[in-house]
Amino acid sequence: MTSPPTRWGIMGAGMISHDWAVAVSTLPTTEHQILAVSARSKENAENFAREHNIAKAYGSYAELCQDKDIDVVYIGTIHPEHLKLGKLALDHGKHVLCEKPLCMNVKETVELVDYARSKKLFFMEAIWSRFFPAYLKLKEDIDNGSIGEVVQVIAGMGLQFPEDNWRRSKELGGGTVIDMGTYCCQFASLVFSGLKPEKIIASGHLNSSGADDSSSATIIYPNGKTATLITHSQVNFPCEALAIGTKGTLKLPFPFWSADKLETPNGVIEFALPKSDKKINYWNSTGLSYQCQEVRRCIQNGLTESPILTLDETVLLAEMRESIRKQIGVVYPTD
Repeated sequence: MTSPPTRWGIMGAGMISHDWAVAVSTLPTTEHQILAVSARSKENAENFAREHNIAKAYGSYAELCQDKDIDVVYIGTIHPEHLKLGKLALDHGKHVLCEKPLCMNVKETVELVDYARSKKLFFMEAIWSRFFPAYLKLKEDIDNGSIGEVVQVIAGMGLQFPEDNWRRSKELGGGTVIDMGTYCCQFASLVFSGLKPEKIIASGHLNSSGADDSSSATIIYPNGKTATLITHSQVNFPCEALAIGTKGTLKLPFPFWSADKLETPNGVIEFALPKSDKKINYWNSTGLSYQCQEVRRCIQNGLTESPILTLDETVLLAEMRESIRKQIGVVYPTD
């Protein structure tokens, strides 16, 4: 017997929600359907619904959560709102896929993770990278010992952003560590199988708002393992991620967070991404669909978190980011 489709509701009608909706449209409607979208303005929700052929548009997030037809809520709003909106969705019995970074700091992250666990509903931070075929293959190769023992990770994400971009404003929850640092930290954590760092040494530069415009972190793990992670908002990096082992190197090329290739000692493996005719805002965004397939798989199997990205690892990533940005001198009001 075939299972009914997973019925989604969207919180937020911004750029990432647009790309996410495009990605879901590449999946079979027998498996995934977007039933409703909500935004702070009814007009924005209605425009979004028209563009993506969504039946219902709500002018408040609470109305969306009250819709009994919705199984899972995708939270695509800015991260300072995630704690409040995550709880709202859970309070209405909805499973949740919430954009990264999950929250502003470790305290909020632990609070939301504990809340989700108490509700016994599926909950996952939307670190979409983890579900790309290139990432799954990289992890498989590492586990198979194809490059020997991995002792070094190098990952850097640098993209030029204008002065008025939210990533450069502390007031808006900006900074390179909380944003781009999520991708770098999750790569190191994946390669080293969620090992806890023994020591983190970090520095960087603050801008006039008090957000970090750059960061450089050395993360010391047990057993001689090290990660070197760098972020920048004023220059463009090659944006690659390397796992370096005693017998060779695996590399995810630009853009490493949504890579469609894996460079191995035996050659390059390419992975075809889902296709869409619709315009997208970010590189390889149709790959946002992979995490949605994982959400459906987990819910169907009665899981409340994904074994590929556990809630414990979400907390670990928050701890890594917080250590790095506090050493640089970034303090958010929520701290």
